[in-house]
Amino acid sequence: MVTLEELQRSTVQWLGFGALTAAARVRFPVRELNVFDGSLYVWWNTLPRDHPSVVKRRCATVVLVSAVSPAFVKIWMYLADITVEESVWELMGVRLKGFIPASILPLLLTMFFYLGPLVQSTLDNPDGFTGELQSALDVQTWRLCVQDSEWLRNQVVAPVTEELVFRGAMLPMLVPCTGATAVIFIAPLFFGVAHFHHIIEELHLGQGSVSDIFLGAGVQFLYTTVFGVFAAFISLRTGHIVGPILCHSFCNSQGLPDIGSALNHPQRSAVLFCYLTGVLLFLVLLFPLTDPFLYGARPACSLAACQAMEC
Repeated sequence: MVTLEELQRSTVQWLGFGALTAAARVRFPVRELNVFDGSLYVWWNTLPRDHPSVVKRRCATVVLVSAVSPAFVKIWMYLADITVEESVWELMGVRLKGFIPASILPLLLTMFFYLGPLVQSTLDNPDGFTGELQSALDVQTWRLCVQDSEWLRNQVVAPVTEELVFRGAMLPMLVPCTGATAVIFIAPLFFGVAHFHHIIEELHLGQGSVSDIFLGAGVQFLYTTVFGVFAAFISLRTGHIVGPILCHSFCNSQGLPDIGSALNHPQRSAVLFCYLTGVLLFLVLLFPLTDPFLYGARPACSLAACQAMEC
């Protein structure tokens, strides 16, 4: 009868990892990145990425890939001979202790950053704040949203699956080699690179000139990497994955702040004041609202003690 240890060893050999080396450790998150991006093209066709059938198929495959991401972490722990008291799910930030503040405070922090765009949207609404609130609480609007495959992809599937993979799984695997501080800036590079796959599709479908496509990809790499730094920071400071997921969903709903429209707004002074106030509040409250004291243990950060091992 095959033991669990023999099964783990054979799986590791199949994945191509056989020794405790720096290359083997880095290869794990790289392989996971390849699997995640590759899953998007299992259903290759000539339809654009926003076509409902493409959206549904890709959502199904990335959900499957993210669901097995704990296995990647488990195999990595076996290979690196790392033993911790916490479960794999806790290492990935899926835990109950501190869940409520982890759900509220990072999202509140993100909303402070978007104070300018939120106020601008309110001013542009004929019904003002009341109209914005009614729209946000309208049941019919939410019913239409959950029936929209593109909305579900952007607001639910992408935030959950990408955060599980790029924050939940990758951070624990990289922390022992980089340390808890450097990983905040290194891990997001994987997240930024993961969005380069849009180049393949846009070139294949002829969606713009080559220069425009690569320029757009560069801009997307920049802002996804910046967000990745913020999400990694939140994940490590709080020890939870729920905060990055909710912030990711909120940022997807808002998009990049439109500074150009703010500069041309009829109430420009008020709007720009809110933009500036929001950024200042974000910077002032960044550390207080993510104070580890509010959230309990930080399982992934405990792995930083392992960096004395060969990396």
